[in-house]
Amino acid sequence: MAEKITQEQKIWGAVSYLWILSLVALAARKDDEFIRFHANQGAFLFVVSLVLMFVPFIGWMINILLTLVAIVAFLNALQGQKWELPLVGKMPKQLGDWIIKTMKI
Repeated sequence: MAEKITQEQKIWGAVSYLWILSLVALAARKDDEFIRFHANQGAFLFVVSLVLMFVPFIGWMINILLTLVAIVAFLNALQGQKWELPLVGKMPKQLGDWIIKTMKI
């Protein structure tokens, strides 16, 4: 039977897609599997978005696409669902693990 996702978990999961707040969610709720899943993905989108900000035109266009992806992920988190980011595989989890280890949070 699937674990019941609380309203608080849904909110934290959704907040994870609000740019730098992904790092707050990752630090504050790193032991909650549902929130950690979304925080890892939000942190990944945040880092990729930061890098692309410095790439004229193409980077900006991709950032628009990333914003749309973040909106879909945000809505899925609010519904208590996990939706993996397309095309990135395990990279969000690896980044989240690296952030936790490096920042010792």
